Amino acid sequence: MKLLPSPHPIVAIIQARMGSTRLPRKTLAPIVGRPLLAHILERVQAADLIDQVVIATTHHPDDDAIEALGQEMGVTVYRGSVDDVLDRFYQCARQVGAHTIVRITADDPFKDPQLIQAMLSYWVETYPSYDYLSNTLEPTYPEGLDIEIFTFQALAQAWKEATLPSDREHVTPYIWRHPQRFRLFSWTQERDLSRLRWTVDYPEDLAFARAVYERLYPQKRLFLMADILALLETEPHLKDLPRQVPRNEGYQRSRAQEAS
Repeated sequence: MKLLPSPHPIVAIIQARMGSTRLPRKTLAPIVGRPLLAHILERVQAADLIDQVVIATTHHPDDDAIEALGQEMGVTVYRGSVDDVLDRFYQCARQVGAHTIVRITADDPFKDPQLIQAMLSYWVETYPSYDYLSNTLEPTYPEGLDIEIFTFQALAQAWKEATLPSDREHVTPYIWRHPQRFRLFSWTQERDLSRLRWTVDYPEDLAFARAVYERLYPQKRLFLMADILALLETEPHLKDLPRQVPRNEGYQRSRAQEAS
């Protein structure tokens, strides 16, 4: 019997830095007494199919604090380019020997380990059918529950060929903008929740994250999307806390700058 290539090791890479332009130092902003990044680490590590979680930060001195947190939590930290995030991601993945990569951003305190596990299960079951799988190609989940899974080979090709600043800054656009070159799979759900914004870019978003954690975290450490939705049904005023901006605002801004 011919054995298919293994999709392992599966490495979750969390891209994190302190120098956010919209909300500086948000990565370590306290939420119920713990840094935002610590919550993300805990949630991603709860997905059993992930073999390793790594933080990819920058060489900037401000990011010494991120490295210190990673060391405190026993997580490998790679430090690379400040502006070329694609290079930072590629070099990190190459250094740890990743075969399959789960891309995680450090401004999403509600990453759902159950969703990550479900998407990875499908990836493993269908491997090697796809180069890239995500729930962002046709958004049906709240912004902030974004998950992207892709092969190291696809990342290496993007790293080698991508030249647009937006492709270098946002890691994966070169892959999903070329469906004729990469095999893509769009993970969706029946209920469209894409209008909801659960990421942290502005002070209002951080206030929302803190309000949700204060209500749910003491009772359930790894609360899920369904728990947040139930909370919003009982306290609908919380929906008004996050700033209402276009989805994927940072990438859209980068593309607009290139076109100007």
